[in-house]
Parts: sequence; structure tokens; C-alpha cells
Amino acid sequence: MYEIKILLVEDNDRIREIIRKYLERESFVLFEASTGEEALKKLAEREYHLIVLDIMLPDKDGWTILRHIRESMDVPVIMLTARSEEEDKLFGFELGADDYITKPFSSRLLVARIKALLKRNHVLSANNEIIINQIRINKDFRQAYIDDEKIDLTPIEYSLLLYFVDNINIALSRAKILDAVWGFDYFGDERTVDTHVKRLRKKLGRKNRCIETVRGLGYRMVKE
Repeated sequence: MYEIKILLVEDNDRIREIIRKYLERESFVLFEASTGEEALKKLAEREYHLIVLDIMLPDKDGWTILRHIRESMDVPVIMLTARSEEEDKLFGFELGADDYITKPFSSRLLVARIKALLKRNHVLSANNEIIINQIRINKDFRQAYIDDEKIDLTPIEYSLLLYFVDNINIALSRAKILDAVWGFDYFGDERTVDTHVKRLRKKLGRKNRCIETVRGLGYRMVKE
């Protein structure tokens, strides 16, 4: 019922198989790519909650894929590398990597690092549920429900909903929403907020009136 989607980009079949077993045991939903081109295709198909990315791939290297990720999305990325040189890691962090694991590594350690990174990015949380306006939000699995029916939200839509809930009854400007949900380094147009609020309202169905438009400013969620 709950889905945290992880993309694993790794060309070694045996390593992919081992990681797959450990992640599926933790109920993560795993998508796999063995080349850079396949990774780019998978990235275009859907959004992910976390990406595990090998640096050495048979066609495009991990740096190229990481640059592409950071140009278009804000998702935690753990780099896998057979090299332990400090310069490589510093370069990766400059490009936007969130963590590094050097091969060979323990799969249990990888799972622990994945969980820690998901928690830091508010995908996993100790306070796992919020219920407001008959909308139930499970923070552990980044899922929302109305009458126990799952709302099919993208990661951005979920973050937007959670931001409204965390700021209930507060009028929020488009700029503030953009900074909080998309990040301070996002340079897109504020109309992006309008587009995503419209999509979120549509998915909330009969509960969509709880998100009000604040004329000349932005939006707020009211408690019904």
C-alpha cells in the first residue's frame, strides 16, 4: 500500500541483485538501470524518493547523470564508487551528491544510510501520521489518503500538501512556497506554484476547498 520509490543505477548484475533483495525486504519499491542511457529513460518516466547511483557506468558516467538530476529535480542521491580518493568525493558533493558509499560495502550499511537520508529529507519521520480535514498523511511513507483511499501524489505534490498542513491557516506567498517546497536554489517561475496547486486541488477532490487562494499573495490551507 505504501510506496517509497528508489532508483538503483548500477551496471554490476550481482551487486544489483544483492541490493534489490535488501531493499525489497524493507518494502521499498525498486527500479533498476544498468547504463546511463537507461537511467535517463527511467528518470523521465517517473519521480523517485531517492537515487543510488554508481559512478562507473559503461556509457555515461555517474557525474553526467548527477548533473542531469540536479538540473531538473531535487531528490536525495547516494553515489557508489570503487574509488576512495577525497578529490572524487569533494567533486561529487560540489555537483550535488548527498552521500557516498565506497565499494565493497555492506548492504545493511547501505540500507541504514538510505533510511538516514530519507529521514533527513522528511521522507521518513518519527511522527508518522497527521489527520486534518479528513486527509490522512503518513509521513513514514509520504502517502496521503481520504477515507482510506490513497491519493496518487507526485513527490512535489506531497511536499506541497505537507507544507500547507504544517502551516495551517497561514497565508503563504508564492515565493515562500517556492522556496520551501522547491528549494532556495530553484530558479523557476512562481507560476509553477499555481500549476501544482491546481493539480493538488484536483487530486484532493471534494476536499479541495480547504486550500484557499489569497488574492495578491498566494495560498493557505484552512481547517474545516
